Amino acid sequence: MLRDLRHEVDVMAADDRIDLVAVFGPEHGFRGTAQAGGSEGFFVDPKTRLPVYDTFEKTPDELAGFFTSAGVDTVLFDIQDVGPRFSTYIWTMFDSMIACARAGLRVVVLDRPNPITARRPLGPVLDPAYASTIGGEAIPLVHAMTVAELARLFNGEFVPGHAGRAAELEVVEMRGWRRDMSWEDTGLPWVPPSPNMPTVDTAYVYPGTCLFSGTNVSQGRGTTRPFEIVGAPYIDHRWAQALNDLRLRGYVSGRRTSSPPLPLPGPVVRGRADHVDDRRRLDAVRLGIAVLSTVRSLYPDGFAWSDVGSPGSPKYWIDNLTGSPWVRTALNSGRSVDEVIEGWQSELGRFAAVRERYLIYR
Repeated sequence: MLRDLRHEVDVMAADDRIDLVAVFGPEHGFRGTAQAGGSEGFFVDPKTRLPVYDTFEKTPDELAGFFTSAGVDTVLFDIQDVGPRFSTYIWTMFDSMIACARAGLRVVVLDRPNPITARRPLGPVLDPAYASTIGGEAIPLVHAMTVAELARLFNGEFVPGHAGRAAELEVVEMRGWRRDMSWEDTGLPWVPPSPNMPTVDTAYVYPGTCLFSGTNVSQGRGTTRPFEIVGAPYIDHRWAQALNDLRLRGYVSGRRTSSPPLPLPGPVVRGRADHVDDRRRLDAVRLGIAVLSTVRSLYPDGFAWSDVGSPGSPKYWIDNLTGSPWVRTALNSGRSVDEVIEGWQSELGRFAAVRERYLIYR
């Protein structure tokens, strides 16, 4: 989406100087109509008459086939990301870079601001054994990079291992952006990059509260404040008070009783509402771990990790979200929030050193 709220595809398709031959839609689709975990499928866009290929959860070989079938010589990536590792947009970019390297195509990445403006990486680094569509390589939960910086890092560190060579990559840098800018400082309108990302404050808490996707606590998808409202039928007033007692920087919690945040059934879901009091002080990863620890301790008979495995062979989605079993097993064993966070500091430090080589904006 451009500053004037026109869709970039519409603008390019109407420009005779550009030979736009196909569109490739990620999760949520290129028009943004699909909910989490969905896409728009293959279709012909009625406005531009261009073929639209569905890239969500496709392998690099499948993507290379799409690119070849469409007859492209350059793949342009321009999607507004929101900052955490489990955003599927950056992994669609990564797989597309692998596909282009294998097929001998050029990749151009148009850079956009990282809305959470993290100036240092945070959280656990992915163990490649837990790679999935929400994390393909060893980067931390909050990478603190723009998409162009990530593309440079992917191309230098990971793409050659998959394709035998780096992609032919060109990045188009932003003008005037600094890492200390808030989203409001950019002067850009906030256009929700997905249906459940309605505000900038949603993006700030998302790296922490999305971890509840790996539990039986609802993240408020389908409400007016997804990821800012979380709850479950077994929760009561004690949870909000316990969180406020922790005095987490940049954050306050309030009690809320509401109709069930989807997808939980039941007449009443009690929970809490997150309020970002100071964005610059908020550590969303610490928030997420603290909230998980607190709800697990207060409600041991109600809380559960989501098991997406088969009978007799458990597989916990939280491990894919955090990048390894560490968070789950550490909390299960009663470790404190500080102990859990200390457990990933050495690997985070190694990533931070690698990250420095690929930064564009200092």
